[in-house]
Amino acid sequence: MTKLQLKQEFYNQLSLGKIALKQKSYSEAFYHFENAHILGQKHLYRHTISHLWMLLYGVETRSVKEIIGQILRTIASIFFTLVWIPVGNTGGANVSAIKPMPIRNELKKYFD
Repeated sequence: MTKLQLKQEFYNQLSLGKIALKQKSYSEAFYHFENAHILGQKHLYRHTISHLWMLLYGVETRSVKEIIGQILRTIASIFFTLVWIPVGNTGGANVSAIKPMPIRNELKKYFD
């Protein structure tokens, strides 16, 4: 896969997450935001945007844990994306911010 295809799929996942969030399909929205995070985490702007959408998810669902976690992760993404990222990490406050994770099967083709 090319960098362009990875970028396109990032924005596709983000769009699917936004649609699901608007429809109040919260678990679906979060899943797509996680996918966007995985796809965008090596790119400063896309990494930060994925955390901002997770923050909006936290606000929408009134999850204090997610709100605080995403504020911290958004700030960290600005400072650390170009230095180090935990590959495959899904980016939510429900997982360690520094734990590398296996890339989801449906996203592996973007990393070959």
